[in-house]
Amino acid sequence: MKVRLNKTVIDEAVYEGPGGCYVWDERLTGFGVRIYPSGTKSFVVTYWAKGRQRFFTIGRYGKITLHQAKADALELFLKVHCGEDPAGDRQAARRAPTVADLADRHVREHSEINKKPRNAKRDRTAWDRLVLPKLGRRKVKDVTRADIAKLMTGLADTPAMANKVLTLLSKAFNLAEIWDWRSEGTNPCRHVGRYQEDSRERFLSQSELTRLGQVLGEAETAWGTSTHAIAAIRLLILTGCRSSEILKLCWDDVDYERRCLHLPDGKTGKRQVVLNTHALQILADLEHLPDNPHVIPGNKPGSHRATLQNTWNRIRREADIGDVRIHDLRHTYASYGVNGGQSLAMIGKLLGHRKVQTTMRYTHLADDPLRQAAESIGAELTAGLEGKKPGDLVALSDQRKAS
Repeated sequence: MKVRLNKTVIDEAVYEGPGGCYVWDERLTGFGVRIYPSGTKSFVVTYWAKGRQRFFTIGRYGKITLHQAKADALELFLKVHCGEDPAGDRQAARRAPTVADLADRHVREHSEINKKPRNAKRDRTAWDRLVLPKLGRRKVKDVTRADIAKLMTGLADTPAMANKVLTLLSKAFNLAEIWDWRSEGTNPCRHVGRYQEDSRERFLSQSELTRLGQVLGEAETAWGTSTHAIAAIRLLILTGCRSSEILKLCWDDVDYERRCLHLPDGKTGKRQVVLNTHALQILADLEHLPDNPHVIPGNKPGSHRATLQNTWNRIRREADIGDVRIHDLRHTYASYGVNGGQSLAMIGKLLGHRKVQTTMRYTHLADDPLRQAAESIGAELTAGLEGKKPGDLVALSDQRKAS
Protein backbone atom coordinates (compact mmCIF):
# COMPACT_ATOMS: atom_id res chain seq x y z
CA MET A 1 0.00 0.00 0.00
CA LYS A 2 1.36 3.42 -0.98
CA VAL A 3 0.21 6.59 0.79
CA ARG A 4 1.61 9.94 1.75
CA LEU A 5 3.26 9.08 5.01
CA ASN A 6 2.69 11.33 7.96
CA LYS A 7 2.37 10.88 11.72
CA THR A 8 -1.39 10.37 11.60
CA VAL A 9 -1.15 7.64 8.96
CA ILE A 10 1.55 5.83 10.88
CA ASP A 11 -0.35 6.06 14.19
CA GLU A 12 -3.54 4.67 12.64
CA ALA A 13 -1.90 1.89 10.65
CA VAL A 14 -2.58 -1.63 11.97
CA TYR A 15 -1.16 -5.05 11.17
CA GLU A 16 -2.95 -6.88 8.39
CA GLY A 17 -1.46 -10.34 8.12
CA PRO A 18 -0.38 -12.87 7.28
CA GLY A 19 3.22 -12.13 6.30
CA GLY A 20 4.96 -8.79 6.27
CA CYS A 21 2.79 -5.74 6.48
CA TYR A 22 4.19 -2.52 4.94
CA VAL A 23 2.96 1.01 4.28
CA TRP A 24 5.08 2.71 1.60
CA ASP A 25 5.54 6.41 1.03
CA GLU A 26 4.23 7.51 -2.37
CA ARG A 27 6.66 10.43 -2.58
CA LEU A 28 9.95 8.75 -1.55
CA THR A 29 10.01 5.47 -3.43
CA GLY A 30 11.38 2.61 -1.39
CA PHE A 31 10.78 4.26 1.98
CA GLY A 32 8.07 2.98 4.29
CA VAL A 33 6.94 1.60 7.62
CA ARG A 34 6.73 -2.06 8.59
CA ILE A 35 4.01 -3.06 11.03
CA TYR A 36 4.53 -6.15 13.19
CA PRO A 37 1.81 -8.36 14.74
CA SER A 38 2.72 -6.94 18.15
CA GLY A 39 1.86 -3.45 16.93
CA THR A 40 5.50 -2.32 16.80
CA LYS A 41 6.35 -0.15 13.77
CA SER A 42 9.74 0.42 12.19
CA PHE A 43 10.99 2.61 9.35
CA VAL A 44 12.46 0.61 6.48
CA VAL A 45 13.83 1.11 2.98
CA THR A 46 13.95 -1.37 0.12
CA TYR A 47 16.26 -1.34 -2.88
CA TRP A 48 17.87 -3.68 -5.40
CA ALA A 49 21.54 -4.64 -5.24
CA LYS A 50 23.37 -7.36 -7.17
CA GLY A 51 20.11 -8.66 -8.59
CA ARG A 52 18.47 -9.03 -5.17
CA GLN A 53 15.86 -6.99 -3.36
CA ARG A 54 17.18 -5.76 -0.04
CA PHE A 55 15.35 -4.54 3.05
CA PHE A 56 17.07 -2.28 5.55
CA THR A 57 15.55 -1.33 8.91
CA ILE A 58 16.35 2.27 9.86
CA GLY A 59 14.86 2.33 13.34
CA ARG A 60 11.74 1.94 15.46
CA TYR A 61 8.96 4.47 15.17
CA GLY A 62 8.75 6.38 18.44
CA LYS A 63 12.48 6.30 19.01
CA ILE A 64 13.10 8.27 15.85
CA THR A 65 10.76 10.66 14.07
CA LEU A 66 9.43 10.45 10.54
CA HIS A 67 11.62 13.43 9.58
CA GLN A 68 14.79 11.73 10.95
CA ALA A 69 13.91 8.46 9.21
CA LYS A 70 13.46 10.18 5.85
CA ALA A 71 16.84 11.88 6.19
CA ASP A 72 18.48 8.54 6.94
CA ALA A 73 16.64 6.94 3.99
CA LEU A 74 18.00 9.57 1.60
CA GLU A 75 21.56 8.88 2.81
CA LEU A 76 21.03 5.16 2.27
CA PHE A 77 19.70 5.67 -1.26
CA LEU A 78 22.74 7.82 -2.04
CA LYS A 79 25.03 4.97 -0.92
CA VAL A 80 23.10 2.51 -3.05
CA HIS A 81 23.43 4.86 -6.01
CA CYS A 82 27.21 4.83 -5.45
CA GLY A 83 27.28 1.04 -5.61
CA GLU A 84 27.13 0.20 -1.92
CA ASP A 85 24.87 -2.38 -0.28
CA PRO A 86 24.01 -1.20 3.26
CA ALA A 87 21.83 -4.19 4.10
CA GLY A 88 24.42 -6.63 2.81
CA ASP A 89 27.13 -4.84 4.75
CA ARG A 90 25.06 -5.03 7.93
CA GLN A 91 24.51 -8.77 7.47
CA ALA A 92 28.21 -9.28 6.84
CA ALA A 93 29.03 -7.31 9.98
CA ARG A 94 26.71 -9.51 12.03
CA ARG A 95 28.32 -12.63 10.61
CA ALA A 96 31.86 -11.25 11.01
CA PRO A 97 34.17 -13.52 13.05
CA THR A 98 34.70 -12.79 16.71
CA VAL A 99 37.89 -13.06 18.74
CA ALA A 100 36.57 -16.43 19.96
CA ASP A 101 36.47 -17.56 16.30
CA LEU A 102 40.01 -16.25 15.85
CA ALA A 103 41.18 -18.25 18.87
CA ASP A 104 39.71 -21.47 17.50
CA ARG A 105 41.19 -21.01 14.05
CA HIS A 106 44.57 -19.87 15.37
CA VAL A 107 44.92 -23.00 17.51
CA ARG A 108 43.54 -25.31 14.82
CA GLU A 109 45.40 -23.97 11.80
CA HIS A 110 48.60 -22.64 13.39
CA SER A 111 49.41 -23.92 16.88
CA GLU A 112 48.41 -27.54 16.35
CA ILE A 113 50.25 -27.66 13.01
CA ASN A 114 53.42 -25.72 13.78
CA LYS A 115 53.94 -26.33 17.49
CA LYS A 116 54.43 -29.29 19.75
CA PRO A 117 51.24 -30.59 21.40
CA ARG A 118 52.27 -29.23 24.79
CA ASN A 119 52.82 -25.72 23.40
CA ALA A 120 49.61 -25.84 21.38
CA LYS A 121 47.77 -26.72 24.59
CA ARG A 122 49.41 -23.73 26.31
CA ASP A 123 48.17 -21.46 23.53
CA ARG A 124 44.63 -22.76 23.98
CA THR A 125 44.86 -22.21 27.74
CA ALA A 126 46.12 -18.64 27.29
CA TRP A 127 43.20 -17.87 24.98
CA ASP A 128 40.62 -19.42 27.31
CA ARG A 129 41.88 -17.97 30.60
CA LEU A 130 43.36 -14.60 29.70
CA VAL A 131 41.99 -13.33 26.40
CA LEU A 132 38.47 -14.63 25.70
CA PRO A 133 36.94 -13.51 29.04
CA LYS A 134 37.83 -9.94 28.03
CA LEU A 135 37.60 -9.91 24.23
CA GLY A 136 35.90 -13.14 23.19
CA ARG A 137 32.69 -11.54 21.90
CA ARG A 138 34.34 -8.65 20.11
CA LYS A 139 34.48 -8.72 16.33
CA VAL A 140 38.00 -9.30 15.09
CA LYS A 141 37.82 -6.24 12.84
CA ASP A 142 36.70 -4.04 15.74
CA VAL A 143 39.54 -4.81 18.19
CA THR A 144 41.66 -1.72 18.69
CA ARG A 145 45.14 -1.02 19.99
CA ALA A 146 43.51 0.44 23.11
CA ASP A 147 41.80 -2.94 23.72
CA ILE A 148 45.14 -4.77 23.56
CA ALA A 149 46.83 -2.18 25.78
CA LYS A 150 44.05 -2.53 28.36
CA LEU A 151 44.41 -6.31 28.30
CA MET A 152 48.16 -5.98 28.84
CA THR A 153 47.62 -3.60 31.75
CA GLY A 154 45.41 -6.21 33.40
CA LEU A 155 48.32 -8.68 33.21
CA ALA A 156 50.90 -6.30 34.68
CA ASP A 157 51.40 -8.50 37.76
CA THR A 158 52.68 -11.31 35.54
CA PRO A 159 54.91 -9.54 33.00
CA ALA A 160 56.35 -12.70 31.47
CA MET A 161 52.88 -14.11 30.84
CA ALA A 162 51.68 -10.73 29.53
CA ASN A 163 54.50 -10.69 26.97
CA LYS A 164 53.64 -14.23 25.88
CA VAL A 165 49.99 -13.23 25.41
CA LEU A 166 51.06 -10.22 23.33
CA THR A 167 53.18 -12.49 21.12
CA LEU A 168 50.25 -14.88 20.78
CA LEU A 169 47.83 -12.12 19.80
CA SER A 170 50.27 -10.46 17.41
CA LYS A 171 50.60 -13.71 15.45
CA ALA A 172 46.86 -14.32 15.53
CA PHE A 173 46.01 -10.87 14.18
CA ASN A 174 48.67 -11.23 11.47
CA LEU A 175 46.87 -14.40 10.43
CA ALA A 176 43.54 -12.55 10.60
CA GLU A 177 44.84 -10.21 7.88
CA ILE A 178 45.88 -13.19 5.76
CA TRP A 179 42.42 -14.71 6.25
CA ASP A 180 40.84 -11.39 5.23
CA TRP A 181 39.26 -10.94 8.67
CA ARG A 182 40.96 -7.55 9.05
CA SER A 183 42.33 -4.99 6.63
CA GLU A 184 46.01 -5.31 5.81
CA GLY A 185 48.40 -3.46 8.12
CA THR A 186 45.88 -3.04 10.96
CA ASN A 187 47.31 -5.42 13.56
CA PRO A 188 46.20 -3.85 16.88
CA CYS A 189 49.24 -5.27 18.69
CA ARG A 190 51.61 -2.97 16.85
CA HIS A 191 53.32 -0.40 19.08
CA VAL A 192 51.87 -1.94 22.25
CA GLY A 193 54.78 -2.01 24.67
CA ARG A 194 56.14 -5.16 26.24
CA TYR A 195 56.94 -5.43 29.93
CA GLN A 196 60.49 -5.57 31.21
CA GLU A 197 61.12 -9.06 32.49
CA ASP A 198 63.52 -9.69 35.33
CA SER A 199 65.94 -12.23 33.95
CA ARG A 200 66.70 -15.04 36.37
CA GLU A 201 69.90 -16.93 35.70
CA ARG A 202 70.78 -18.86 38.85
CA PHE A 203 74.13 -20.64 38.67
CA LEU A 204 75.61 -23.09 41.12
CA SER A 205 78.87 -21.99 42.71
CA GLN A 206 81.71 -24.48 43.17
CA SER A 207 80.80 -25.04 46.82
CA GLU A 208 77.10 -25.49 45.98
CA LEU A 209 77.98 -27.94 43.23
CA THR A 210 80.11 -29.91 45.69
CA ARG A 211 77.25 -30.07 48.21
CA LEU A 212 74.89 -31.16 45.47
CA GLY A 213 77.23 -33.95 44.47
CA GLN A 214 77.41 -35.18 48.05
CA VAL A 215 73.62 -35.18 48.43
CA LEU A 216 73.18 -37.01 45.13
CA GLY A 217 75.49 -39.72 46.43
CA GLU A 218 73.54 -39.97 49.69
CA ALA A 219 70.22 -40.08 47.85
CA GLU A 220 71.42 -42.95 45.71
CA THR A 221 72.88 -45.04 48.52
CA ALA A 222 70.90 -44.19 51.65
CA TRP A 223 67.54 -42.75 50.63
CA GLY A 224 66.42 -45.49 48.32
CA THR A 225 65.93 -42.95 45.54
CA SER A 226 65.65 -44.34 42.02
CA THR A 227 69.06 -44.82 40.43
CA HIS A 228 67.60 -43.65 37.13
CA ALA A 229 66.29 -40.42 38.69
CA ILE A 230 69.71 -39.63 40.16
CA ALA A 231 71.34 -40.43 36.81
CA ALA A 232 68.90 -38.08 35.09
CA ILE A 233 69.93 -35.20 37.36
CA ARG A 234 73.61 -35.94 36.82
CA LEU A 235 73.04 -35.98 33.05
CA LEU A 236 71.28 -32.61 33.25
CA ILE A 237 74.33 -31.17 35.00
CA LEU A 238 76.87 -32.72 32.61
CA THR A 239 75.06 -32.11 29.29
CA GLY A 240 73.12 -28.86 29.77
CA CYS A 241 70.08 -30.59 28.29
CA ARG A 242 66.52 -29.61 29.09
CA SER A 243 64.77 -31.95 31.54
CA SER A 244 62.25 -33.04 28.90
CA GLU A 245 65.11 -34.03 26.58
CA ILE A 246 66.65 -36.33 29.19
CA LEU A 247 63.36 -37.75 30.45
CA LYS A 248 62.20 -38.64 26.92
CA LEU A 249 65.61 -39.96 25.85
CA CYS A 250 65.60 -43.44 24.32
CA TRP A 251 68.49 -45.88 24.19
CA ASP A 252 68.35 -45.76 20.40
CA ASP A 253 69.19 -42.04 20.65
CA VAL A 254 72.49 -42.78 22.46
CA ASP A 255 75.42 -43.03 20.06
CA TYR A 256 78.40 -44.41 22.00
CA GLU A 257 80.62 -44.58 18.93
CA ARG A 258 80.19 -40.90 18.05
CA ARG A 259 79.87 -39.93 21.73
CA CYS A 260 76.63 -38.02 21.32
CA LEU A 261 72.86 -38.05 21.71
CA HIS A 262 70.60 -37.79 18.67
CA LEU A 263 67.51 -35.95 19.91
CA PRO A 264 64.75 -36.36 17.32
CA ASP A 265 62.29 -33.97 18.92
CA GLY A 266 63.88 -31.36 21.18
CA LYS A 267 62.38 -27.97 21.96
CA THR A 268 64.12 -26.44 18.94
CA GLY A 269 63.63 -29.52 16.79
CA LYS A 270 66.04 -32.28 15.88
CA ARG A 271 69.53 -31.76 17.31
CA GLN A 272 72.69 -33.54 18.39
CA VAL A 273 74.14 -33.30 21.89
CA VAL A 274 77.88 -33.92 22.30
CA LEU A 275 78.67 -36.09 25.34
CA ASN A 276 81.70 -35.78 27.57
CA THR A 277 83.36 -38.84 29.07
CA HIS A 278 81.60 -38.47 32.43
CA ALA A 279 78.12 -38.33 30.86
CA LEU A 280 78.96 -41.35 28.71
CA GLN A 281 80.02 -43.27 31.82
CA ILE A 282 76.71 -42.52 33.56
CA LEU A 283 74.82 -43.87 30.56
CA ALA A 284 77.06 -46.92 30.32
CA ASP A 285 76.44 -47.78 34.00
CA LEU A 286 72.64 -47.45 33.79
CA GLU A 287 70.47 -50.54 33.75
CA HIS A 288 68.45 -51.22 30.60
CA LEU A 289 64.97 -52.32 31.64
CA PRO A 290 63.48 -55.02 29.42
CA ASP A 291 60.70 -53.94 27.04
CA ASN A 292 61.31 -50.27 27.81
CA PRO A 293 63.10 -48.16 25.21
CA HIS A 294 63.61 -45.17 27.53
CA VAL A 295 66.83 -44.36 29.38
CA ILE A 296 64.87 -42.95 32.35
CA PRO A 297 61.93 -45.38 32.68
CA GLY A 298 58.60 -44.51 34.25
CA ASN A 299 56.29 -46.56 36.46
CA LYS A 300 54.11 -47.76 33.60
CA PRO A 301 55.49 -50.44 31.28
CA GLY A 302 57.26 -48.92 28.28
CA SER A 303 56.90 -45.32 29.55
CA HIS A 304 59.43 -42.69 30.51
CA ARG A 305 59.55 -40.86 33.83
CA ALA A 306 57.19 -37.87 33.72
CA THR A 307 58.97 -35.53 36.13
CA LEU A 308 61.91 -35.19 38.50
CA GLN A 309 60.32 -32.48 40.61
CA ASN A 310 59.58 -34.45 43.79
CA THR A 311 63.06 -35.98 43.83
CA TRP A 312 64.67 -32.61 43.07
CA ASN A 313 62.72 -30.82 45.81
CA ARG A 314 64.20 -33.07 48.49
CA ILE A 315 67.70 -33.00 47.00
CA ARG A 316 67.90 -29.22 46.75
CA ARG A 317 66.56 -28.84 50.27
CA GLU A 318 69.20 -31.21 51.68
CA ALA A 319 71.93 -29.47 49.63
CA ASP A 320 70.80 -26.05 50.93
CA ILE A 321 70.11 -24.72 47.43
CA GLY A 322 66.35 -24.30 47.82
CA ASP A 323 66.06 -21.53 45.23
CA VAL A 324 67.69 -23.59 42.45
CA ARG A 325 65.28 -24.93 39.82
CA ILE A 326 66.00 -27.97 37.68
CA HIS A 327 66.38 -25.65 34.67
CA ASP A 328 69.13 -23.78 36.54
CA LEU A 329 71.34 -26.84 36.04
CA ARG A 330 71.31 -25.93 32.35
CA HIS A 331 72.32 -22.36 33.23
CA THR A 332 75.11 -23.77 35.39
CA TYR A 333 76.45 -25.82 32.47
CA ALA A 334 76.55 -22.64 30.38
CA SER A 335 78.17 -20.56 33.13
CA TYR A 336 81.00 -23.03 33.65
CA GLY A 337 81.57 -23.12 29.91
CA VAL A 338 81.77 -19.35 29.56
CA ASN A 339 83.96 -18.94 32.62
CA GLY A 340 86.19 -21.67 31.25
CA GLY A 341 86.89 -19.53 28.20
CA GLN A 342 84.43 -21.07 25.73
CA SER A 343 82.89 -18.65 23.24
CA LEU A 344 79.19 -17.76 23.37
CA ALA A 345 78.80 -19.24 19.90
CA MET A 346 80.19 -22.55 21.14
CA ILE A 347 77.96 -22.51 24.22
CA GLY A 348 74.92 -21.78 22.05
CA LYS A 349 75.73 -24.74 19.83
CA LEU A 350 76.20 -27.06 22.81
CA LEU A 351 72.88 -25.98 24.31
CA GLY A 352 71.01 -26.19 21.01
CA HIS A 353 70.01 -22.51 20.89
CA ARG A 354 68.36 -21.59 17.63
CA LYS A 355 68.78 -17.85 18.12
CA VAL A 356 71.97 -16.01 19.08
CA GLN A 357 69.93 -13.71 21.35
CA THR A 358 69.14 -16.67 23.61
CA THR A 359 72.82 -17.30 24.30
CA MET A 360 73.51 -13.59 24.80
CA ARG A 361 71.98 -13.81 28.29
CA TYR A 362 75.34 -15.25 29.36
CA THR A 363 77.33 -12.32 27.98
CA HIS A 364 78.04 -10.90 31.43
CA LEU A 365 79.76 -14.13 32.44
CA ALA A 366 82.40 -13.53 29.79
CA ASP A 367 83.56 -10.53 31.85
CA ASP A 368 85.53 -12.77 34.22
CA PRO A 369 88.19 -13.81 31.65
CA LEU A 370 88.34 -10.18 30.53
CA ARG A 371 88.83 -9.05 34.09
CA GLN A 372 91.62 -11.57 34.57
CA ALA A 373 93.33 -10.34 31.41
CA ALA A 374 92.95 -6.71 32.49
CA GLU A 375 94.39 -7.58 35.91
CA SER A 376 97.41 -9.26 34.33
CA ILE A 377 98.10 -6.33 32.01
CA GLY A 378 97.63 -3.85 34.85
CA ALA A 379 100.15 -5.74 36.98
CA GLU A 380 102.76 -5.62 34.21
CA LEU A 381 102.26 -1.88 33.66
CA THR A 382 102.26 -1.01 37.35
CA ALA A 383 105.41 -3.04 37.89
CA GLY A 384 107.09 -1.10 35.12
CA LEU A 385 106.01 2.22 36.61
CA GLU A 386 107.30 1.27 40.06
CA GLY A 387 110.42 -0.52 38.89
CA LYS A 388 109.24 -3.84 40.33
CA LYS A 389 108.50 -7.28 39.02
CA PRO A 390 104.78 -8.19 38.59
CA GLY A 391 105.11 -10.89 41.25
CA ASP A 392 106.25 -8.32 43.81
CA LEU A 393 102.93 -6.43 43.63
CA VAL A 394 100.32 -7.08 46.32
CA ALA A 395 96.81 -7.75 45.08
CA LEU A 396 94.06 -5.36 46.17
CA SER A 397 92.23 -8.11 48.02
CA ASP A 398 95.44 -8.93 49.98
CA GLN A 399 95.92 -5.28 50.85
CA ARG A 400 92.40 -5.12 52.29
CA LYS A 401 92.99 -8.27 54.31
CA ALA A 402 96.23 -6.84 55.68
CA SER A 403 94.49 -3.63 56.69
